[in-house]
Amino acid sequence: QILEIYLNKIYLGNRAYGVGAAAQVYYDSALDELSLAQTAMIAGLPKAPSRYNPLANPERATERRNYVLRRMRELGEIDQSAYAEAVAEPVTAGNSKKARDERYEADYIAEMVRQQMIERFGKAAYTDGYRVTTTIDSDRQRAANRALRRGLLAYDQRHGWRGAQTQLDEATLGDEAALKAALADQPKAGGLVVAAVLKVQARSATLYTERYGQVSLPATNVAWLGKGQSLGELIARGDVVRLAYTGDDNSKWALAQVPEVQGALVGINPDDGAIESLAGGFEFGISKFNRALQARRQPGSAFKPFLYSAALANGYTPASIINDAPVVFDDPNLDRSWRPQNYSGRVYGPTRLREGLVHSRNLVSIRLMRGVGVNTARRYISKFGLPREQMPADLSLALGSASFSPLQMARAYAVFANGGYRVKPYFIREIRDENGELVDRAEPLHACPDWDCSQLAPSEKPAPQVIEPANAWLMDSMMSDVIRHGTGRKALKLGRNDLAGKTGTTNEQIDAWFAGFNRDLVAICWVGFDQLKPLGSSETGAGAALPIWIDFMGSALQGVAERELPRPDNLVTVRINPDNGLLAIGDGGVAETFRADRIPRAEQRRSFDEYGEGEGGSGNGSDDVERLF
Repeated sequence: QILEIYLNKIYLGNRAYGVGAAAQVYYDSALDELSLAQTAMIAGLPKAPSRYNPLANPERATERRNYVLRRMRELGEIDQSAYAEAVAEPVTAGNSKKARDERYEADYIAEMVRQQMIERFGKAAYTDGYRVTTTIDSDRQRAANRALRRGLLAYDQRHGWRGAQTQLDEATLGDEAALKAALADQPKAGGLVVAAVLKVQARSATLYTERYGQVSLPATNVAWLGKGQSLGELIARGDVVRLAYTGDDNSKWALAQVPEVQGALVGINPDDGAIESLAGGFEFGISKFNRALQARRQPGSAFKPFLYSAALANGYTPASIINDAPVVFDDPNLDRSWRPQNYSGRVYGPTRLREGLVHSRNLVSIRLMRGVGVNTARRYISKFGLPREQMPADLSLALGSASFSPLQMARAYAVFANGGYRVKPYFIREIRDENGELVDRAEPLHACPDWDCSQLAPSEKPAPQVIEPANAWLMDSMMSDVIRHGTGRKALKLGRNDLAGKTGTTNEQIDAWFAGFNRDLVAICWVGFDQLKPLGSSETGAGAALPIWIDFMGSALQGVAERELPRPDNLVTVRINPDNGLLAIGDGGVAETFRADRIPRAEQRRSFDEYGEGEGGSGNGSDDVERLF
């Protein structure tokens, strides 16, 4: 009985717990349908599930399988004929289409599931045969893992070679079995291959890998090699390093290293909050800390859309004028005055709200927060699902000084993507017992299509509508301009017209964000160090996080038709003077959209000083420093 419980519980690699699960994972079959060779392969896994994994290392797994078969023959459990047939059978693990399709990593989500099942069922979660179906989309999960890892490796390539992981002595290098064992002891790291340096020349090196044997590394595939620098200045015989597979047959290996920088990427369905992809770090095996869920970091300017939405709900319009001019905060509790600046260090004078968001003007946001009121903004923004207690009660909130997790940000941005409804993220779709009987099924709240809840199925419950449709549409419009004309312009390479989002960068480039969406998918990317330190002078949200988001969305939305929010009936587009936000005289001006009851008055020949602060103006228009107490 003890052995039966053990065999039905033990971890056997690739998220398989128990021999029955291993049969499904590796062979897409029930345990009693396996061949002798396949059964022996699973029997060889308990000793070292990672080392003898037939998907990760079929050569070593085959050696272990054949050892099991040989012992079975020696003990008389099988005859010579069965033994010979089994050892001759090729490795078939992962050969079925289903097994190939399911080869993706979702370790952070799997751990979330495990914790929730233990919380609900206790130790019975391990032994009672529950089958859990998650909300994860396998294609989008693959895309999330790939995009985050590529982005973090790209960051790492921009910031210097840190040297070999360790070194091997000559005795180990001369003994292939010992060399294989030494490399096998290195932890898994995001698809990077462990290799030992055997020989180094000026423009190439020969390395040994456990799975692929000897491989060649050309100097052209070493990102850290300076002009005129020899490869021997970076690596030497005996160094244990990492290689990345490039897919180029002529020079398919590149020198890599496990990044010190970390990141997270989460994608949710804005209609019901289903988590469709989640990568909580570069490699779960290295760090089980789930940054998508557990890391609370300052979002910087990625927070600004919530403030702008609050402004629209309190009398402002996309054409309201706010003065972009220096401010100074004096606080007796601070050692020195706070002098916030725009990222560029410049000031731009009277600025329309739309332009303030598109170009992420900090000084505009601070004055806007003062106009709306900090407490009013905090109350309003909490309706997006962002906890009010995590928001400081001062004007620094305008620049994103609150701290939120990527998943919290995804939930909040879903309100913009779905037209104004607050959904709740979830990741377990249903739970069934060992007999296939339904134990529980998620009942998420749903956004109402086109603000018409009668379109929901009878079993679907409507989510609360927390912002007006016009507000959601205008915010979508302004964040679309962030991509068309502003800090998110790199995303134009995706060739889609239905994308919107916002970059975020905190002081000293400690955190880099991109929060973006279309009607079908919200994706949030964060990059930073676990221990707070600067990413580097050019590592902004647009430089460090946006490329990861673009990589992910390019894959995740492949084949998905463009879909935008429908325009509410109470919105009107007119032409305005871009300099003052008023209705343009004649045929000039630019197009802007307003709620029908908030169309600005026609412009007249008046000075800017007469407009006043708020809708249509913002104070005296002076470029002199304004001291705010």
